[in-house]
Amino acid sequence: MTETSAPLSTAQPPLVKEKLSRDDWIMRSCMVVIGLFLCVFILLPLYTMLSKSVENKDEAFIGLANYIEYFSTPALFWSAGNSLTIAILSTVIVLFVAFIYGYALTRTCMPFKWFFKVVALIPLLTPSLLGGISLVYWFGNQGVAKGLLFGETIYGPIGITIGSSYWVFPHALMIVITALSITDARLYEAAIALRTSQVRTFFTVTLPGCKYGLISAGFVVFTLVFTDFGVPKVIGGNYNMLATDVYKQVIGQQNFQMGAVVSVVLLVPAIIAFSVDRIVQKKQVALLSARAVPYEPKPHRVRDMSMLVFCLIVAAMILCMLGMAQYASLVKFWPYNLTLGFSNYDFDVMDGGGWDAFWNSLYMALYTAVIGTAVIFFGAYLMEKGRGFGTGRSIFHMLAMLPLAVPGLVLGLSYIFFFNNPANPFNFLYGTLGILVIVSITHFYTVSHLTAVTALKQMDPEFESVSASLKAPFYKTFARVTVPVCTPAILDVSMYLFLNAMTTVSAVIFLYSSDTTLASVAVMNMDDAGDIAPAAAMAMMIAYTCAAARILHAGLTRGLLKHSQAWRNR
Repeated sequence: MTETSAPLSTAQPPLVKEKLSRDDWIMRSCMVVIGLFLCVFILLPLYTMLSKSVENKDEAFIGLANYIEYFSTPALFWSAGNSLTIAILSTVIVLFVAFIYGYALTRTCMPFKWFFKVVALIPLLTPSLLGGISLVYWFGNQGVAKGLLFGETIYGPIGITIGSSYWVFPHALMIVITALSITDARLYEAAIALRTSQVRTFFTVTLPGCKYGLISAGFVVFTLVFTDFGVPKVIGGNYNMLATDVYKQVIGQQNFQMGAVVSVVLLVPAIIAFSVDRIVQKKQVALLSARAVPYEPKPHRVRDMSMLVFCLIVAAMILCMLGMAQYASLVKFWPYNLTLGFSNYDFDVMDGGGWDAFWNSLYMALYTAVIGTAVIFFGAYLMEKGRGFGTGRSIFHMLAMLPLAVPGLVLGLSYIFFFNNPANPFNFLYGTLGILVIVSITHFYTVSHLTAVTALKQMDPEFESVSASLKAPFYKTFARVTVPVCTPAILDVSMYLFLNAMTTVSAVIFLYSSDTTLASVAVMNMDDAGDIAPAAAMAMMIAYTCAAARILHAGLTRGLLKHSQAWRNR
C-alpha cells in the first residue's frame, strides 16, 4: 500500500503590513493640516453660502423660494443669458486670435518674436478694470475714436466683449503656445513626402495635434469672462451680467440671500466647464515619443510676412489700451485741459483709499507670495512624495483642484457669510489684511499646486529612497535636495501669486475694510466716484509694480539658478 502525499497548499502567506516610520506620521499629519486649511477656507464657506441661499432674512429655512423668485424676475434671469452670450462670443474671438498669434510665434520664422511675446503678456500685469477704463477714453462719450463705432455705444456688450478679450488673451495664448510647441517634425516630413497640400496638412496634422490645448484654452477663457466682475462694472452700462448682479444685490440692496442665489447660479456653469475640461484632458494621449524629432519651421516669405502683419495689429491694440490708460492718467482734465502732469497720482485727495490702498496691496501681495508659496509647495511635496496613504492623498488632490472651479466673486461672498459670524472662532480675521491674504492664497491655489506637482514629478523617487536608507529625516531631504532642484518652479509659483494678488478685484471686493482698501478696489471706487483719470493712474501703478516684480523675478531667477541649478550643465 502506497502512501499518498499531502496536496501542496495554495494559500498565500499573510502580507506583512509595512510599519510606518516617524517621517511617515509627520508627513501625513502635515498633509492633514493643509487639507483642513482647504476645508476651512473653501468648503465650509461655500457650504455656508449655499445654506444662505435657501434661507430668508430671518435665517429661517424656506427651501427653493429664493431660486423661484430669481428665475421669475426677468431682469435677473436675463443677466444669465447676457453672461453666457458675452462669454461665448469672447471665447470665439480670443481663441481665433490666440491661435493665429501662437502659430506665428511657434510655427513661423517671423522676426521679433521675443517682442510680440512680451507685448502679449502685458494684460497679465494689469487689473481687468484697466481695459474698461481705456475703452472709455477711446470710445466713450468724450472718446477720441467714438466715431469708429458708427453711432453704437461702448457702454454695453461691445465694450464688455472688447475689454474681456483684451484681459483674457494672454491666458489663452500661453496654453495655445504650449500646445503648438509639442509636435513631431516627422509628421510634417511624411506629409511633404506624400505631397499633401499645406491646407490639408494643417487640418490633419496641426489642428489635431493641438486640439486639447485649444479646448482647455476655450474653457479657461469662458470661465474667466463668465465670472469676471471688473470689465462689466466699468464699461457695462445698463447691460447687466451675473457678476454685477451679485455686487448690486449685496452692496446696493443689502439682499444677501438673493446675492447667494445669484452666486450659486454663477458657480454652476463654472463647475460644469471645469468638469468637462478635466474629462477632456484625461482623454489626451502623448503626442511625442522617445524618437520624436523637434519641429523647426522653415522660412516662407509670404506666410512669415502675413503673420508679422497680424501680430503687429494685435500688439498695436494691446499697446493702445495700455498707452491710453497711461496718457489719461497724466492729463489734467479730459478733454478740456490736456496738459500733462502728475496731479492724478495724488491719491490721498481722491475717494478711493489714497496711497494707503496701494501699500496695502503691495503688502498683501508679498504676504500671499511668501506664505502661499511655502504652504502650496510643501503640500504638493507631501502629496507627491509621501508613501502610502492613497485615499488621503487623493482627497488632498481633490481639495487642491476645487478652487479652480470657484469664481473669485463667489468665494469672496461666501467668506462674508462664514467669517462675519461671532460664533465662528475665525471671526477675528474678518476685516483684516489676513483674510485678504487667505482668500488670495485659496483662490489661486490650484494653478500653483499643479505647477509644483509638475516640477516634483520630474524628480526621481530614488532621492527619497536613498534618503530613507541613510535614515535622514525627510525635512533635510526636502530642504537640501527638493527645494534647490525645484527652485525655478518655486519662483514661478511665488510670482504667479504676487501678480494675481496685486491685480485681483473679484475675490476681495466684499472683504476689504476702510483700513485694508486695496489698489484694485481703489480703481473701482474712483471710477464709481467719477474720478476716471485717477483710477487710470492707480491701475498704471499696479501695472508698474507688477512689471518691476517681473524684472526683479527675472534677475533673482538668473542669479539663483547659477547656484542651485549648476548640476543641469554637467
